[in-house]
Amino acid sequence: MKVLKKIDDIRQCRLQNRAGKWGLVPTMGYLHAGHLSLVRKARAENDYVAVSIFLNPKQFEDVQDLRTYPKDLRRDLELLEHEEVDLVWTPAPAEIYPPDYQTYVSVQELAKPLEGAARPGHFRGVATIVAKLFNVFEPQRAYFGQKDAQQLLLIQQMVKDLNFNLQVVACPTVREQDGLAMSSRNARLPAPARKQAICLYEALRLAERMISSGERKAATLRSALSAHIEDYNLARIDYVSIVNPATVDEIERIAGRVLICLAVSVDGVRLIDNLTINIREAQNENV
Repeated sequence: MKVLKKIDDIRQCRLQNRAGKWGLVPTMGYLHAGHLSLVRKARAENDYVAVSIFLNPKQFEDVQDLRTYPKDLRRDLELLEHEEVDLVWTPAPAEIYPPDYQTYVSVQELAKPLEGAARPGHFRGVATIVAKLFNVFEPQRAYFGQKDAQQLLLIQQMVKDLNFNLQVVACPTVREQDGLAMSSRNARLPAPARKQAICLYEALRLAERMISSGERKAATLRSALSAHIEDYNLARIDYVSIVNPATVDEIERIAGRVLICLAVSVDGVRLIDNLTINIREAQNENV
């Protein structure tokens, strides 16, 4: 496994291995089973697998959040070597954003609601770093988790709009045994908060049950999910949204496919989760 820091070295490595297909897994490090599931899918579908580890400062509005984001590069590299990854890029911030850096990528409408409203500038940072990764690695496929549903849509839109010659592969959310979506931020949860963090998954399952039972008013669902989360004294709701899964616009009546998105801070640690529900499937399950 090659571990490189410089853009020129990454490009040289790619030039030496142009015959095969490359799969790229972008990460911010502190890897968990969710990341490794992306790596394994990339390994199954490509000749070579590359992983980037870069804690991107441009997608953090909160400086304290950036400072406290968990890090363990040695552990990350050991995990990736065990997965037989071919190439890992661990650039310094100055390699990505030199002092005279001026260019950013902005996706317009998809970046406005939900995470875009809660974290201004976040998606500009995401789109910019992902575009740079695509440009440097030139992969045939890139792998992203569905836990970050809005981010996934935004990257798909960027790839379409800017004519990147690659496939964005969406991969299922990986969960802990109790249902909590795996996230690097979970490591920051103290034991009492970790127990209460299950409120997000419970709220999503509550929505699933209510829809299967025939509830179609989005306002009723939002109210019920909010009430459930608020029963946990360490939880603070950022948003509970029921949206169109293609546009992330809020909807008022449940029909077809819907995306339920949650952002909740549990003892100060901000967590997100989501669930896509197909009404026809939900009805069939209820028969």
